[in-house]
Amino acid sequence: MGPERTRRDIVRSRYRSACAATLLLGAIGCGANGPAVQQSGPAAQSGPPTIDVVRVVEKPVNVTLSMPGELQPYQVVAIYPKVTGFVKGIRVDRGSRVRTGELIAELEAPEFLAQRSEAQSKLQAAEAQLAVARSKAEADASTYDKLKAASATPGVVAGNDLVLAQKSVEGDQSQIAAAQQTAAAARQAVQSITQMEDYLRVTAPFDGVVTERNVHPGALVGPNSGPGAATPMVRVVQNDRLRLVVPVPEAYTASLTPGTAMSFTVSAYPGQSFSGTVARIAQAVDVRTRTMAVELDVMNRDGRLASGTFCQVQWPVRRRAPSLFVPGGSVTSTTDRTFVVRVRSGKTEWVDVKTGLGSGSLVEVFGDVQPGDQVAVRGTDEIKPGTEVRVNEVRPVL
Repeated sequence: MGPERTRRDIVRSRYRSACAATLLLGAIGCGANGPAVQQSGPAAQSGPPTIDVVRVVEKPVNVTLSMPGELQPYQVVAIYPKVTGFVKGIRVDRGSRVRTGELIAELEAPEFLAQRSEAQSKLQAAEAQLAVARSKAEADASTYDKLKAASATPGVVAGNDLVLAQKSVEGDQSQIAAAQQTAAAARQAVQSITQMEDYLRVTAPFDGVVTERNVHPGALVGPNSGPGAATPMVRVVQNDRLRLVVPVPEAYTASLTPGTAMSFTVSAYPGQSFSGTVARIAQAVDVRTRTMAVELDVMNRDGRLASGTFCQVQWPVRRRAPSLFVPGGSVTSTTDRTFVVRVRSGKTEWVDVKTGLGSGSLVEVFGDVQPGDQVAVRGTDEIKPGTEVRVNEVRPVL
C-alpha cells in the first residue's frame, strides 16, 4: 500500500501543477488582451474618425434607357352611314384588306328615287319658265325696236307707247334673271339628290385593313337610326405604316432630334428588334404625367406588327455638356432634403443635390458641387455637418 499511495500522490501533484500552469497562462493571456483593447479605444478616440471619400467625376452623358411605347395606326377611321337606309350588302369582314375606293357596303333607300323624280320635275318646270321668259323678252324687244324706228317719223308713234315698250323689255330681262336663278336652284337640287344617292355606296377612304364590323345585310343604319347610330358600320386602319408613340419624361426631352433612328422590341417576337424614326414631337409637356409625346414612324409593309402593341424602346439620352457623377451610395435622402456629404479642409458639410441619370454604379447629380470635390462614399445623416474627419480617398467604380 505504501508504494501505490506514493504513486497516486505523485500523479495528483503533477495534475495540480498542470492545472495551475494552465490557469496562469490563461490569466496572462487575458491580461495581455485587456490592456490592448483599452489602449486601442482611447487611441482611436484621440483623433478624428476616418471616412472613405471619392472625387466628383465629370464626364459626358451617353446612356440608353428603355422606355415604354405603344404602336398606333398611321390612319384610322370609323365609317358611319351618311344617309338612312337598309344594308343591301356588305363585302368585307374583320381582317379584310381593302384598297382606296373599294366598295365596302351598299345601302338601299327607295325614297331617294321619288325625291330625284320630284327634283327633276321641278328642274324641267324651271327651265320651261326660263324659255317662256326668253321668248317674251325677244318679242317685246322686237316690238320696241319697231316702235323706235317708227318714232323717227313725227306723229306716227305716241311717245308714251315707246316708253311702255322700253319698260316691258327691261321687265323681261328681270324675269329672265329670276327664271335663270330658279332653274339653277332646281339643277342644284337634282345634283344634291344624286350625291345623296352616291352615299348609298360606302367605299374605303384609304388602303388598310378592316378591324371591326358591326352591321349585317338588312340592318337599318343612318345618322338617326337609334342607338346603333353611335356604332360605326366598319373601322378601317392603315397598318403598313404605324405610329410608335413614346411618352418621354420631361428631363430627357432636351436632346430630341427629328430623324433619329431608334430600335424597339415587342413581346410577340422575343429576341427580335425593329426600328423607327423620330418624326413628330409634341413640343408640349402633359401636366398630368410630366411627359412629352414623341411619335416614331415605323414601316410595317409585311404586316407583322399590330396596332395597339406595347413596345420597349431603346432611347438614347445625350447631354449637350458634360455632367457630374458620384457613386449612388454617396447620395442620401431625409424627409426634407437630398444631399451628399462633402469634405473640405478636414470638415464635413451637407450639399443639397438633385439626381439625374444613372451610369453604371454612378449617378448624375446637380447642385453646388464641382469636379474633383471629395464626397463620402457612403452618404448618411449620421455624419453631421462640421465634423472633423480624416479622409481615405478611393477610386470610384465606373
